[in-house]
Amino acid sequence: MIVKLLPRYIVTQSLTLIACICYTPKEASLEQHILDFIAATYNLLQWPGVIGLMAIESALIPFPSEIIMPLAGWMLIAKLSRPVWWVVPAGIFGAIGNTIGSLISYYLGMWAGRPLLNKYGRYVLISEHDLDTADRWFSRQGGWAVFIGRLLPLIRTYISLPAGIARMNIIKFLLYTFSGSFIWSIGLAYGGYLMGEHWEQIRNVMRPYDPVFIAIIVGLIIFYIYRHIRHFRKQSPQKE
Repeated sequence: MIVKLLPRYIVTQSLTLIACICYTPKEASLEQHILDFIAATYNLLQWPGVIGLMAIESALIPFPSEIIMPLAGWMLIAKLSRPVWWVVPAGIFGAIGNTIGSLISYYLGMWAGRPLLNKYGRYVLISEHDLDTADRWFSRQGGWAVFIGRLLPLIRTYISLPAGIARMNIIKFLLYTFSGSFIWSIGLAYGGYLMGEHWEQIRNVMRPYDPVFIAIIVGLIIFYIYRHIRHFRKQSPQKE
């Protein structure tokens, strides 16, 4: 009975969680504090600050690059009357920071996440077979998964962890991480450069899509759990 009710319960609770994720005044206040911190960092460190902040953003800490890079495009390029080609080094600095933070996440997944899943994964419906399947999948398709993941809000913060757990080839991981991060960083920096002092409109445009990506992640988790529950039912002995 519990197994039958579990998928419905997961769906209900997940939808409730998504419904609660909205832009509230409290969230606006938090973003303002983050904005003030980023601006102070740029005033103090300038480009090394971009590297440090983007490293934080990729080390499993949801520090919004949608603020970090557009503000760099405004404060460190347009506001200082630097030419537009400065968005290229901005993209490089952002990608360097992302790669550093992603390496931290990668090795955390490899050194800590994998042993924990090997030992306790069965308690969260992750079997050794699942880990072996992930290893094979990342060896074939992991490069594109990492590359595309670096171009998606929210997902980009966490994509390095499963890559580390699956022990994806480190050279491929670094290459695709840097490439995807460079495109993302230079695009946001260029947007901040074009928008000037109105750079925050970029974040305003992207903010409504945050719940969409959260819903996708939750949906994939629900599908994964539901698939394992169906497998459990088929494997369980049938009572006469």
